[in-house]
Amino acid sequence: MSAHYTGWGHFALTSTVCLGTVAFALTRLTAPTAIEWLTVPATFLLANLVEYWGHRGPMHHRTGPKKVYERHTLQHHRFFTHESMAYEGSRDFKMVLFPPVLLGFFLGAIAAPIGALLFVLATPNIAWLYVATAMGYFLTYEWLHFAYHLPASSPLARLPGLAFLRRHHTLHHDPAQMGKANFNITFPVADLLFGTRR
Repeated sequence: MSAHYTGWGHFALTSTVCLGTVAFALTRLTAPTAIEWLTVPATFLLANLVEYWGHRGPMHHRTGPKKVYERHTLQHHRFFTHESMAYEGSRDFKMVLFPPVLLGFFLGAIAAPIGALLFVLATPNIAWLYVATAMGYFLTYEWLHFAYHLPASSPLARLPGLAFLRRHHTLHHDPAQMGKANFNITFPVADLLFGTRR
């Protein structure tokens, strides 16, 4: 890890880029119709499925990109176990948050091109709602995952809904379960659909 790495800087960069993108996309909307608003739940469901399959697939199997597997299974899951989930300092944030290059990839290679395609094939409102929801989902993923690795004594970690999601994620960090259960990081929708919720 670079001596110049700052965990709070990493957290701020991710939050600022995502919130800025969401805000910009929402300012582009022009009187969206009820049908166009359906883009939000559709994108949410798509993102939840992508999160699930990305986590269940390449993050936990060597058949995908080698660096993805190494970063997640060999580093993240060894750094944080079901018996020791909390980071000890802000430099540990590097093991929780996606690297900034993946934020750039998600924005530049997924959200923007699909948004541009929707701009041409559907309507500008659908495109902007897709971009806002996709980037909002990415940020939700990062913030929730960050919260799951807070010390158990943190007031935020004890909030009822967050406590449930934290337990869901902690079980996934059990070496006996990590390749079999609780692949959703945000909300266990796909885990329920595919029977992997424990």
